[in-house]
Amino acid sequence: MNDPLIGEIRQPHQGMPPFDRSGPPVSFFEFWPQYLFYAPMCLYWAWLSLRFGGMTLPTVANPAMPFGGWIGESKARVFATAGSYARTMIPPWRLFRRTKALDAINVLDQASAAGVTLPCIAKPDKGCRGVGVRRIRNPEELAAYIDAYPEGEDFLLQQLVDHEAEAGIFYVRAPGDTSGRIISLTLKYFPYVRGDGVSTLEQLIRRDPRAGGLTHIYLPRHASRLGWIVPDGQPVRIAYAGSHSRGTIFRNGNSFATPAMAHAFDRIARDIEEFHFGRFDVRFTDIEALQQGKGFSIIEINGAGAEATHVWDRKTTLGEAYRDLMQQYRLLWQIGALNARRGFRPESLPAVISAYRQEKTLWARYPLTE
Repeated sequence: MNDPLIGEIRQPHQGMPPFDRSGPPVSFFEFWPQYLFYAPMCLYWAWLSLRFGGMTLPTVANPAMPFGGWIGESKARVFATAGSYARTMIPPWRLFRRTKALDAINVLDQASAAGVTLPCIAKPDKGCRGVGVRRIRNPEELAAYIDAYPEGEDFLLQQLVDHEAEAGIFYVRAPGDTSGRIISLTLKYFPYVRGDGVSTLEQLIRRDPRAGGLTHIYLPRHASRLGWIVPDGQPVRIAYAGSHSRGTIFRNGNSFATPAMAHAFDRIARDIEEFHFGRFDVRFTDIEALQQGKGFSIIEINGAGAEATHVWDRKTTLGEAYRDLMQQYRLLWQIGALNARRGFRPESLPAVISAYRQEKTLWARYPLTE
């Protein structure tokens, strides 16, 4: 019998390179508190601000995005900057505002008119790190999502791209350049446990070498079925959103980047208004097709606030992680400075702080991530 909350049984990691299980399940710093891990980066940001002449230059790294995509970016407004070609790579979506009168059936009718049918993805318009992302399989699940969503705030329904393979592709192009480059490629492996016909889902999670050390991430989202005895041999996916902080396993995929892939993302990036710096999160059919620049859909476009997430590979050392992030931030400030010279005006520091506080407040109010 299939798990009714998962759907059809599938083999884990289809289309991905073989999952390397060697090495430790997590790096020693992988789940440090943010304030601890990013403390050295704050000092580096201060130095970059002095060197390039502004603390908020990242807000004009992508001038057509609110705050350059550094903070408080609207997914709908980012998608709206895409031209006719880039839009063909983005699955259909529809924006909604949560009101008391919002009705799930009416929402589905409007979504259907925009090309979004069940099953689909619900996600906050403003949010990152996978917060508030859930699959919607039926009207009842959508009604529950709407009920849990903060009133007056916007969310998207987006057509589900039901590929097992996902990657984060970090792209950078200096203003005026005709081509850019991929500086990071992260392969995202969704974690699974496998049933033995005797153990409950909770027992399987607790016994897993990686998940067992991260029960605070996995157990709450499966609270309604922790007592389910998983049939022998059945794989159960225990995280859905492709976010490291939400439990997805990240691997360094830089060696899989190719000129054909870079060329494909050049074409897309040039068709997005004033896009110079950020990460494309993509679902794809198989790694060979992605390397040829084919067979993928863009599910997220992240701007200046994006991260070169390959650093969360469990084999990355702390020094390597800081080195790669410093390279990323140096490019961010450089591009912001170049765009400021072109006449784009950075946001004020108080405006940035206000947007950050607003976003953090919203994160705590969103529905639980699947």
